[in-house]
Amino acid sequence: MSSNNSREFIPVGFAVLTVSDTRTLDEDKSGKILAERLKKDGHILVDRQITTDDVDKIQAQLKRWIAQDDIDVILTTGGTGFTGRDITPEAVEPLFEKRMDGFSNVFHRISFDKIGTSTIQSRATAGLAGSTFIFCIPGSPGACKDAWDGILSQQFDYRHMPCNFVEIMPRLDEHLKRGAGS
Repeated sequence: MSSNNSREFIPVGFAVLTVSDTRTLDEDKSGKILAERLKKDGHILVDRQITTDDVDKIQAQLKRWIAQDDIDVILTTGGTGFTGRDITPEAVEPLFEKRMDGFSNVFHRISFDKIGTSTIQSRATAGLAGSTFIFCIPGSPGACKDAWDGILSQQFDYRHMPCNFVEIMPRLDEHLKRGAGS
């Protein structure tokens, strides 16, 4: 892995959704960490919201953001565990057209080095809905730091080599363009 500094940085539009029955935006440490880190790296925070652990509410917010042209990536935090109220993957995964199993695998590898086998209690997941990336990250501040610092910061930096998500973003909706011309 390396960085190609001859490439210019390209900012990406992000939205952050915290899923919690107990937090407010002011008390939301995890969403705040994600928002601060992505802005510090030069990206654009288009929106940040909080919603309760409710499938319909989560999906409604995500669908609004997926429809927005200025949002390329949605980060959710919270609701990825195993308790009765943890339903973020159930809400988000039906929206995926393509799953990104590698995110979960790499996230767990990073997490294992810090919290050991407790990482299996997370159902971190990711995928593509239309041309919008969605990443479901556990609700702990440490997990948000691990996901951003260890994976997302690099993958949303156009200078990251050998490849990154920014360079493929213009081609994410090719299937829609092909269908329109038929």
